[in-house]
Amino acid sequence: MQPKTHFGYIIRDLFSGKDNYSLDIGRILWTIGVIEFMGITFYSIVADKNFDFIAWGAGFAAVLAAGGAALKIKESSEPDSKISDKKEE
Repeated sequence: MQPKTHFGYIIRDLFSGKDNYSLDIGRILWTIGVIEFMGITFYSIVADKNFDFIAWGAGFAAVLAAGGAALKIKESSEPDSKISDKKEE
């Protein structure tokens, strides 16, 4: 999975695990959740004109915290990188 553009490297870094090769479903779902939250927010502002900023902030913090917690929980199951970070002596 070698991207051909600089944008491809950014996407790979955002959505892959520690090995920077295998896609991480947790990161993908977290991103989809944030995008969906923003879409529902936009719809609420445009259609309803009744928007509670305090409730929105609490909900958005919950989405971000849940995604971060999920990534931390599954951290031990991620494949190791192929290149070792340790220098051989």
